[in-house]
Amino acid sequence: MKGESGKLIVFSAPSGTGKSTVAKHVLERIDGLEFSVSATTRPKREGEADGKNYFFLTKEAFEDKIRRGGFIEYEHFFGNFYGTLLDKTEEVVNAGRNMLFDLDVKGALNLKKRFPDNSLLLFLRPPDLEELKKRLQGRDSEDEGALKERLERAEFELSFAHQFDREVVNDDLNRAVEEVTAVITDFLSKQ
Repeated sequence: MKGESGKLIVFSAPSGTGKSTVAKHVLERIDGLEFSVSATTRPKREGEADGKNYFFLTKEAFEDKIRRGGFIEYEHFFGNFYGTLLDKTEEVVNAGRNMLFDLDVKGALNLKKRFPDNSLLLFLRPPDLEELKKRLQGRDSEDEGALKERLERAEFELSFAHQFDREVVNDDLNRAVEEVTAVITDFLSKQ
């Protein structure tokens, strides 16, 4: 790819919408599309490799990168930091590679601000909140408090959907995968 800039595709969706499943199918269908590797301060688990599963950083190194503006976005969950490294993303774009990101709505919008001409933001919607609630209950991993929190978070995230380049309703997995694949393929074909 002579001098072409890489493209960045971002998925955002409320928990339980099927984002990871759609992403897995899209990665299988589109040659050369890589999945973004996040940075974290959590300890490396058995079988994980630095740069493959995560970029493993010490808390001090992570906080130093925060101070220096080294992240597109970052979050703090359960005592550990997680974030998207700006320098690794710039490397991908400059090398002409294409990458898929799974980011929350604010992270997606931050990425778009930094890479406006190279990014496509896709918001995956549930058919409605009642269906989302059924999907989350079907996981059988949520107590009533956590379920309520996830549904409130979903409403918050849905309020940002209109700021995305495209919204896709995941009411049928095969149809959603086909639509998302077509949108991404079209985006990648444009110079």
